[in-house]
Amino acid sequence: MAGERTKLTVTARERVGSREAKRLRREGLIPGVLYGRGKPVAFSVPERELRRALTGAAGLHSILDVEVDGGDKTHASILKEYQVDKIRGHITHIDLQEVRLDRPITASVTVHLTGGESAPGVKEGGVLSQPLREISVEALPLEVPEHLDLDVSQMGIGDTLRIADVHVPESVKILEDLETVVATVTAPTRAIEAEEAGEAVEGEEAAAEGEAAAEGAAEAPAEPAADGAGDQGTAEA
Repeated sequence: MAGERTKLTVTARERVGSREAKRLRREGLIPGVLYGRGKPVAFSVPERELRRALTGAAGLHSILDVEVDGGDKTHASILKEYQVDKIRGHITHIDLQEVRLDRPITASVTVHLTGGESAPGVKEGGVLSQPLREISVEALPLEVPEHLDLDVSQMGIGDTLRIADVHVPESVKILEDLETVVATVTAPTRAIEAEEAGEAVEGEEAAAEGEAAAEGAAEAPAEPAADGAGDQGTAEA
Protein backbone atom coordinates (compact mmCIF):
# COMPACT_ATOMS: atom_id res chain seq x y z
CA MET A 1 0.00 0.00 0.00
CA ALA A 2 1.13 3.56 -0.65
CA GLY A 3 2.70 5.32 2.30
CA GLU A 4 4.22 2.27 3.94
CA ARG A 5 7.47 2.93 5.77
CA THR A 6 9.98 0.28 6.77
CA LYS A 7 12.98 0.63 9.04
CA LEU A 8 16.26 -0.67 7.64
CA THR A 9 19.43 -0.72 9.69
CA VAL A 10 22.68 -0.82 7.71
CA THR A 11 26.39 -0.81 8.53
CA ALA A 12 28.76 1.72 7.01
CA ARG A 13 31.77 0.21 5.24
CA GLU A 14 35.12 1.80 4.55
CA ARG A 15 36.42 -0.64 1.97
CA VAL A 16 34.86 -0.85 -1.48
CA GLY A 17 35.58 -2.76 -4.67
CA SER A 18 34.64 -6.09 -6.24
CA ARG A 19 36.80 -8.17 -3.89
CA GLU A 20 35.20 -6.62 -0.82
CA ALA A 21 31.73 -7.04 -2.35
CA LYS A 22 32.34 -10.75 -2.94
CA ARG A 23 33.51 -11.17 0.65
CA LEU A 24 30.36 -9.51 1.96
CA ARG A 25 28.10 -11.71 -0.16
CA ARG A 26 29.80 -14.85 1.12
CA GLU A 27 28.90 -13.68 4.63
CA GLY A 28 25.25 -13.13 3.69
CA LEU A 29 25.57 -9.35 3.38
CA ILE A 30 24.51 -7.15 0.46
CA PRO A 31 26.72 -4.15 -0.44
CA GLY A 32 25.02 -0.88 -1.27
CA VAL A 33 25.34 2.89 -1.51
CA LEU A 34 23.08 5.54 0.01
CA TYR A 35 22.90 8.73 -2.05
CA GLY A 36 21.68 11.89 -0.37
CA ARG A 37 22.29 15.59 -0.12
CA GLY A 38 25.83 14.98 1.13
CA LYS A 39 28.58 12.49 0.34
CA PRO A 40 27.37 9.01 -0.72
CA VAL A 41 27.61 6.42 2.07
CA ALA A 42 28.78 2.89 1.27
CA PHE A 43 27.10 0.30 3.47
CA SER A 44 26.23 -3.37 3.86
CA VAL A 45 22.97 -4.92 5.01
CA PRO A 46 22.01 -8.51 5.88
CA GLU A 47 20.29 -10.14 2.92
CA ARG A 48 17.47 -11.36 5.17
CA GLU A 49 16.75 -7.82 6.44
CA LEU A 50 16.80 -6.38 2.93
CA ARG A 51 14.40 -9.06 1.68
CA ARG A 52 12.04 -8.32 4.58
CA ALA A 53 12.09 -4.59 3.82
CA LEU A 54 11.36 -5.03 0.12
CA THR A 55 8.63 -7.67 0.38
CA GLY A 56 6.11 -5.68 2.39
CA ALA A 57 2.76 -4.44 1.10
CA ALA A 58 4.41 -1.57 -0.81
CA GLY A 59 7.06 -3.82 -2.32
CA LEU A 60 9.85 -2.00 -4.12
CA HIS A 61 8.06 1.33 -3.60
CA SER A 62 8.33 1.20 0.19
CA ILE A 63 9.84 4.19 1.95
CA LEU A 64 12.92 2.92 3.78
CA ASP A 65 13.88 4.71 6.99
CA VAL A 66 17.58 3.93 6.78
CA GLU A 67 19.52 3.94 10.03
CA VAL A 68 23.32 3.86 9.65
CA ASP A 69 25.26 2.04 12.39
CA GLY A 70 22.37 2.27 14.82
CA GLY A 71 22.50 6.07 14.93
CA ASP A 72 19.65 8.30 16.04
CA LYS A 73 19.19 9.89 12.62
CA THR A 74 17.20 8.12 9.92
CA HIS A 75 17.22 8.81 6.20
CA ALA A 76 13.91 8.50 4.35
CA SER A 77 14.96 6.71 1.17
CA ILE A 78 13.68 4.79 -1.82
CA LEU A 79 15.19 1.96 -3.81
CA LYS A 80 16.97 3.69 -6.69
CA GLU A 81 18.52 0.70 -8.45
CA TYR A 82 19.45 -2.91 -7.77
CA GLN A 83 21.45 -5.66 -9.42
CA VAL A 84 20.43 -9.31 -9.51
CA ASP A 85 22.45 -12.49 -10.00
CA LYS A 86 21.24 -13.85 -13.36
CA ILE A 87 21.63 -17.47 -12.24
CA ARG A 88 20.50 -17.50 -8.61
CA GLY A 89 18.13 -14.52 -8.82
CA HIS A 90 19.47 -12.95 -5.61
CA ILE A 91 20.08 -9.23 -5.20
CA THR A 92 23.82 -8.54 -5.36
CA HIS A 93 23.93 -4.74 -4.93
CA ILE A 94 21.52 -1.91 -4.17
CA ASP A 95 21.52 1.86 -4.49
CA LEU A 96 19.27 3.87 -2.19
CA GLN A 97 18.25 7.49 -2.76
CA GLU A 98 17.41 9.77 0.15
CA VAL A 99 14.27 11.79 -0.58
CA ARG A 100 12.26 14.63 0.85
CA LEU A 101 8.75 13.49 1.67
CA ASP A 102 7.28 16.85 0.61
CA ARG A 103 8.68 16.72 -2.93
CA PRO A 104 7.43 14.52 -5.79
CA ILE A 105 9.57 11.74 -7.22
CA THR A 106 9.45 9.71 -10.43
CA ALA A 107 8.72 5.99 -10.22
CA SER A 108 7.76 3.06 -12.46
CA VAL A 109 4.55 1.38 -11.34
CA THR A 110 3.28 -2.01 -12.47
CA VAL A 111 -0.11 -2.25 -14.20
CA HIS A 112 -2.37 -5.14 -13.12
CA LEU A 113 -5.16 -6.31 -15.45
CA THR A 114 -8.38 -7.20 -13.63
CA GLY A 115 -11.43 -9.12 -14.85
CA GLY A 116 -9.66 -10.87 -17.69
CA GLU A 117 -11.43 -14.19 -17.16
CA SER A 118 -14.87 -12.60 -17.53
CA ALA A 119 -14.02 -10.54 -20.63
CA PRO A 120 -16.41 -11.46 -23.52
CA GLY A 121 -13.54 -11.63 -25.99
CA VAL A 122 -11.62 -14.08 -23.82
CA LYS A 123 -14.72 -16.27 -23.37
CA GLU A 124 -15.03 -16.40 -27.16
CA GLY A 125 -11.48 -17.72 -27.43
CA GLY A 126 -9.67 -14.43 -27.95
CA VAL A 127 -6.16 -13.82 -26.62
CA LEU A 128 -5.66 -11.12 -23.96
CA SER A 129 -2.24 -9.44 -24.28
CA GLN A 130 -0.50 -6.75 -22.24
CA PRO A 131 2.12 -4.89 -24.35
CA LEU A 132 2.86 -2.40 -21.53
CA ARG A 133 3.42 -3.62 -17.96
CA GLU A 134 4.83 -0.52 -16.23
CA ILE A 135 3.95 3.17 -16.33
CA SER A 136 6.18 6.07 -15.28
CA VAL A 137 4.44 8.34 -12.78
CA GLU A 138 5.20 11.31 -10.58
CA ALA A 139 3.95 11.57 -7.00
CA LEU A 140 5.01 12.34 -3.46
CA PRO A 141 7.11 9.49 -2.02
CA LEU A 142 4.32 8.40 0.32
CA GLU A 143 1.72 8.58 -2.48
CA VAL A 144 3.39 6.29 -5.04
CA PRO A 145 0.94 3.38 -5.49
CA GLU A 146 2.02 -0.23 -5.15
CA HIS A 147 0.41 -0.91 -8.55
CA LEU A 148 -2.24 0.47 -10.92
CA ASP A 149 -5.36 -1.43 -12.00
CA LEU A 150 -6.90 -1.67 -15.47
CA ASP A 151 -10.36 -3.27 -15.77
CA VAL A 152 -10.52 -5.45 -18.89
CA SER A 153 -13.75 -7.28 -18.02
CA GLN A 154 -15.71 -5.62 -20.87
CA MET A 155 -13.20 -6.17 -23.65
CA GLY A 156 -14.27 -8.01 -26.79
CA ILE A 157 -12.22 -9.40 -29.66
CA GLY A 158 -10.48 -6.52 -31.42
CA ASP A 159 -10.78 -4.14 -28.46
CA THR A 160 -7.85 -2.07 -27.17
CA LEU A 161 -7.31 -0.20 -23.89
CA ARG A 162 -4.73 2.55 -23.41
CA ILE A 163 -2.98 4.34 -20.54
CA ALA A 164 -5.87 6.82 -20.51
CA ASP A 165 -8.13 3.94 -19.39
CA VAL A 166 -5.98 3.08 -16.34
CA HIS A 167 -7.42 4.08 -12.97
CA VAL A 168 -4.98 6.55 -11.40
CA PRO A 169 -5.37 8.35 -8.02
CA GLU A 170 -5.69 12.14 -8.20
CA SER A 171 -2.38 12.54 -6.38
CA VAL A 172 -0.50 10.64 -9.11
CA LYS A 173 0.58 12.19 -12.42
CA ILE A 174 1.23 10.00 -15.46
CA LEU A 175 4.39 10.89 -17.39
CA GLU A 176 3.74 8.87 -20.56
CA ASP A 177 1.62 9.21 -23.69
CA LEU A 178 -1.99 8.48 -22.73
CA GLU A 179 -2.58 6.82 -26.12
CA THR A 180 0.00 4.09 -25.48
CA VAL A 181 -1.64 0.64 -25.70
CA VAL A 182 -1.75 -1.34 -22.46
CA ALA A 183 -4.08 -4.26 -23.28
CA THR A 184 -5.58 -5.88 -26.39
CA VAL A 185 -7.81 -8.84 -27.19
CA THR A 186 -7.02 -10.50 -30.51
CA ALA A 187 -8.76 -13.28 -32.41
CA PRO A 188 -7.61 -16.87 -31.77
CA THR A 189 -4.50 -17.82 -33.71
CA ARG A 190 -6.29 -20.65 -35.54
CA ALA A 191 -9.00 -18.30 -36.75
CA ILE A 192 -6.41 -15.85 -38.07
CA GLU A 193 -4.48 -18.64 -39.80
CA ALA A 194 -7.70 -19.96 -41.38
CA GLU A 195 -8.58 -16.49 -42.65
CA GLU A 196 -5.11 -15.98 -44.07
CA ALA A 197 -5.22 -19.43 -45.69
CA GLY A 198 -8.60 -18.56 -47.28
CA GLU A 199 -7.21 -15.31 -48.67
CA ALA A 200 -4.19 -17.20 -50.05
CA VAL A 201 -6.45 -19.76 -51.79
CA GLU A 202 -8.56 -16.99 -53.31
CA GLY A 203 -5.41 -15.29 -54.55
CA GLU A 204 -4.13 -18.51 -56.10
CA GLU A 205 -7.47 -19.18 -57.80
CA ALA A 206 -7.56 -15.67 -59.23
CA ALA A 207 -4.00 -16.03 -60.51
CA ALA A 208 -4.85 -19.41 -62.08
CA GLU A 209 -7.89 -17.92 -63.82
CA GLY A 210 -5.76 -15.09 -65.16
CA GLU A 211 -3.15 -17.50 -66.51
CA ALA A 212 -5.84 -19.67 -68.17
CA ALA A 213 -7.36 -16.61 -69.84
CA ALA A 214 -3.94 -15.54 -71.14
CA GLU A 215 -3.21 -19.01 -72.53
CA GLY A 216 -6.62 -19.12 -74.26
CA ALA A 217 -5.97 -15.81 -75.95
CA ALA A 218 -2.56 -16.97 -77.19
CA GLU A 219 -3.94 -20.21 -78.71
CA ALA A 220 -6.87 -18.54 -80.58
CA PRO A 221 -6.50 -18.66 -84.48
CA ALA A 222 -5.60 -15.42 -86.24
CA GLU A 223 -8.40 -13.70 -88.13
CA PRO A 224 -8.07 -13.53 -91.98
CA ALA A 225 -6.88 -10.27 -93.50
CA ALA A 226 -9.49 -7.79 -94.69
CA ASP A 227 -10.42 -7.78 -98.45
CA GLY A 228 -9.13 -4.30 -98.90
CA ALA A 229 -5.69 -5.25 -97.61
CA GLY A 230 -5.50 -8.23 -100.06
CA ASP A 231 -6.43 -6.12 -103.09
CA GLN A 232 -3.82 -3.57 -102.22
CA GLY A 233 -1.14 -6.23 -102.11
CA THR A 234 -2.15 -7.50 -105.56
CA ALA A 235 -1.98 -4.04 -107.03
CA GLU A 236 1.54 -3.56 -105.71
CA ALA A 237 2.61 -6.85 -107.27
